[in-house]
Amino acid sequence: MDGLMLDTERVARIAWQRAAMDLGFPISDELYASILGRDVRDTETILVNALGPTFSYATLREHYLKRFNELVEKHGIATKPGLIPLLDYLGQKGIRTSVATSTGRDRALSRLKSAGVLERFRHVVTGDEVSKGKPAPDIFLKAAERMKATPSECFVLEDTEAGVRAAHAAGMTPICIPDLKQLSPEVARLASRIFPSLNEAKSHFESLLKG
Repeated sequence: MDGLMLDTERVARIAWQRAAMDLGFPISDELYASILGRDVRDTETILVNALGPTFSYATLREHYLKRFNELVEKHGIATKPGLIPLLDYLGQKGIRTSVATSTGRDRALSRLKSAGVLERFRHVVTGDEVSKGKPAPDIFLKAAERMKATPSECFVLEDTEAGVRAAHAAGMTPICIPDLKQLSPEVARLASRIFPSLNEAKSHFESLLKG
């Protein structure tokens, strides 16, 4: 969802970094990149390990959500280039689509609704519905189960290394459209395709479904 369909990762990075500065715990771009695609539990573990025992994740998260909501209220939530044409095409072809996001359910539904795309998806599976977040495959396997699809039938569009690893571990076909961070060579080998935007992903599906 974030970074792939919704242009929220840059907003989130600003919000995390401003909130952290408020509390005296600066978060570098590199540290922020390490939490991309991770759920709340993993994010907390990574930040506590990096920032030390005096750091309070709960306090930072509270400040972050306030900063993020202020930015969204001011600027709104934009969709990534190519998202709407891709969803239109998949809908015309009868391809089932679901969201599998590390974000919690309430915030995920709110963001998808604000962006005007919530009704495009049959299911929304969120990070608080699985015991292990990405890069574990749980969230994608649950989405496949709800769509009544076998993993080998599923394509996963992702923007993060954690997401690509999770899709590969689930036995699905990962397609990556990197956002804030390019894939490492190791993870790039796990992706079936890497595209600069969803426009190229749409062309790829058109080729696969041709005829």
